[in-house]
Amino acid sequence: MLSLVIVLLVTVAAGFIVWANDRRHTKYGILLPAGTAAVVGMLAWIICIWAGLGYQPGLTWLPWVLPMVAGTASALAVAVYLGRARAAQDTQRLTAALKI
Repeated sequence: MLSLVIVLLVTVAAGFIVWANDRRHTKYGILLPAGTAAVVGMLAWIICIWAGLGYQPGLTWLPWVLPMVAGTASALAVAVYLGRARAAQDTQRLTAALKI
């Protein structure tokens, strides 16, 4: 259970770091990448433990590293996608408002 807490803390921290380094972070909330990273990381940890990959010789690292990488990747994907999509929507709405 301690490994789940550590995975949660690392993925949330990675989500905050992704948010802070994104130049379009004003387009979405601060908790979105962190929350996405936490959910994906915890689900990956649960799946790894359920599949029997944890606490076996040679596979002990898998429930630690895989959820952290998956959580960080999901936070990065959400930040990139939402940053671009919402910036494009804002530009489109501003253009429409200026045409009136």
